[in-house]
This record gives sequence, structure tokens and C-alpha cells, in this order.
Amino acid sequence: MKVTQGKINELLTQSGCEHNHKKDQKKNKSCTQVAQPGAAQGGCAFDGASIALVPVTDVAHLVHGPIACAGNSWGSRGSLTSGPTMFKMGFTTDISENDVIFGGDKRLYKAIKEVAQRYQPAAIFVYSTCVTALIGDDIDAVCKAASEKFEIPVIPVNSPGFVGSKNLGNRLGGEALLEYVVGTKEPPYTTPYDINLIGEYNIAGEMWPVIELFEKVGIRVLAKITGDARYEEICYAHRAKLNVMICSKALINMATKMKERYGIPYIEESFYGIADMNRCLRNVAAQLGDPALQERVEQLIADETAKLDIALAPYRERLKDKRMVLYTGGVKSWSVISAAQDLGMKVCATSTKKSTEEDKAKIKELLGEDGMTLEKGSPAELLNVIEKTRADLLVAGGRNQYTALKARIPFLDINQERHHPYAAYSGMVEMAKEIDEALYSPIWAQVREVAPWDR
Repeated sequence: MKVTQGKINELLTQSGCEHNHKKDQKKNKSCTQVAQPGAAQGGCAFDGASIALVPVTDVAHLVHGPIACAGNSWGSRGSLTSGPTMFKMGFTTDISENDVIFGGDKRLYKAIKEVAQRYQPAAIFVYSTCVTALIGDDIDAVCKAASEKFEIPVIPVNSPGFVGSKNLGNRLGGEALLEYVVGTKEPPYTTPYDINLIGEYNIAGEMWPVIELFEKVGIRVLAKITGDARYEEICYAHRAKLNVMICSKALINMATKMKERYGIPYIEESFYGIADMNRCLRNVAAQLGDPALQERVEQLIADETAKLDIALAPYRERLKDKRMVLYTGGVKSWSVISAAQDLGMKVCATSTKKSTEEDKAKIKELLGEDGMTLEKGSPAELLNVIEKTRADLLVAGGRNQYTALKARIPFLDINQERHHPYAAYSGMVEMAKEIDEALYSPIWAQVREVAPWDR
């Protein structure tokens, strides 16, 4: 798959993405913004492709480029596996100055050979990077030759960092799956209740309790794209009856193209918060169209919410009316609000970073007239919002923990680096526990005291 300007334009104008059809041209520049050399832009296309594909657990992921490209991106996400651990190994061709001058095709071929023969993975994904794309290495031809020679699927992922943003890289990873993986095998059997989860990366293992809920009512997750996935299940993802997009428009191109090619409808859902989880189960059952399934879903919701009310009662008492500032991206900017409100907390402000117009409408509805939204959250701006709202807690990505320390308030990590699952009903209890421990830690009383030398 060659990354042409036409392909990039196609991925940036997906009909299913509100970034494209609900924004005017001026507001839409974030989709097409190319990273500037030497500037931190929140991730490049290569980073986005690796985020989307690395959670496939039985595949060897080979980065064709300088070793820093692999070293700076590997193992930064908390995707967990229930079996194979091949994805945890980082492979790179570690190209040198000689390769830049004479070409790195031979080095890549040798690397594929070594990985295939020594580790025998289910497949090998080969990622291009800025340097190898600029010198003109033809990874498509090398991957094709190596695949035929070593009798193993070798998938080229053309996602050099300079072509665009992390979100574009996510979609380029999805294009590689669509072109080389999906539809290449048939499942042993199918059922009327087969679904795919798209855009769920099993951060901290939070996908597993969701799959358990589906299994309790008779819904089978045919393919997970890509959290805790196996290569083979993605091959037969085209036989599902429904695609469920999870809290992200990152892989919207997979959902739209699978609808075009295979007639699979798709819906977008969230697993965060009681209301969102209930709605997800109901919507999936409604799409599958079986009245008996819908009855089982209603019974499951009644049972789980009853148990959850008992489990959350002590936390709700302690967390009631506590004030939170939420700074995260995309759909989490509104779906976590729902979860916090289920605990009786007040979300004073949230970000609209990477949020679609549809996301912003939901944020406005959930926060009400008094809620604040942040387009850009510099540390200075976050500190100002925390002071203005008298927030008790900052919930954000890991890089913002030092902002919370400066403000002398507790902090909770909500992004990909975290180690605690917050999805589904069990995730609500885990989130309540983590918030409670953060808020009531005795360290904050000490931190807020005047230092002895300032008394």
C-alpha cells in the first residue's frame, strides 16, 4: 500500500468522522496539520500506526528505521495479553549511515528472515519511518518477497512520521489491516451474534470484563481490533454481524470500509460509566435484532446495576460533591464525565482536545451552563482553572501529574499509561476506589501545610 496524497486525503475526509463533515475548513486544520521538525505535536503517523497495531499479541512488530524510532515508542501503552507475548518484544533494523546512502532494503530482508526463522510469529508487521521513506526503500516489494520465501504473512505498514498526525497514523494502520489481513481467512464457524470491537486496545485489561458481559448474554466477540487480538481472528473479522467502535474515531476508516465491502453496520459506544455501559449493551442487542437477546440484556443490566449500587454506596458517600477537572482527549472528554457523575462528583471543567463536534455537544449537555471547556491545556492554564474552580482532583494523562503537584491537589491518570481498568461495571468500582484513595491520602494535608521555614 503506497501512501500517496490521494490516500492521505481519503483518510482525512472519512464520511463517518464528525471532524470532517461537522466542521468548517478553518476549524478542520487539526486533521491535516503536519508535524513540524523539532516540535512536539502529540505524536506522529508512525507512532499512531504502532499504537493501533502493536496490541496484536502474536505478531512480530519490526520497525524499519533508526533505533530511536523503536526505542521512543515501544512499551509506552498498557495493553495486556491473555496469551502470546510476542508483541512485547521490540524489533528494529537499526539502519546506519551506510544504509541511508546505499539503501536499507537488504538489511530489512535479513531482519525479516531472522525474525521469521528464530521467533516464528503468526505474522510480521513492518513499519516504515521518516528516514527509510525519504531514502526510498520499497518495503512493499521486500515484504512481498520475504512473505513468499519464508511462507509467513509479512505486512507492510507505510506510516512514516512526516506524513501527518498520530490520528492519521491510526488510520494508516487500519488501512494495512484492510488491505492485507481482513478477509484472508474464514472462521471455523459463525453465529448470528458475532461482533467486532474496533478501537479497543485493552488498556490495563479493561476489555476483558466487557467481553464477559457480552458472553453472559450470548454475544460473541469474533475479532478484537486490536487489544489482546490474535492475527488469525482479524483475518476473519469480515464475517461479523456488527462492528462496535469503542470510544474513538481513530479507526473509523475500518468501520466505513467494512460496511462498504462486507455490508457490516457499525455503531459507536463507550464502556465508561453505568449509563454508557447500559446503553452499549442495549444498542448492540437492538442492532442484532433478537427480542430474546434484548430480554437477556435487560436482565443482565438489572442484576449488574443492583450489585454495583451496593459496591459503590460507601464511595458515593465519600465522593459526593467533590470537584474534578478532567483533561484528556477525544471521547473520554465526555464519557468519563458520565462515570464521575455516577459517583456523585461534580466535573467543573474538561478538555475539548481531539474532540469532534458531536463530542462537544455531549460535553455541553453533561456539564451544563457552568461547566468550562479547555481547547488547549498548558500547565499555566490548568493551574488557573484549578484555582478558579476550587477543584479537589485533576484527572488527566501522566504528563500532567506535575501540574497537580504544583496545585497541591490529588491526581489520577486516565490515559494509556495507566495500570487500572476503568471500563464496564467492575471498572466503575475500580475508578471509585482509585479516586477515593487519591483524595483521602494523608499526604495532601501535609503538602498543604506551610513549610517550617516559612512560618
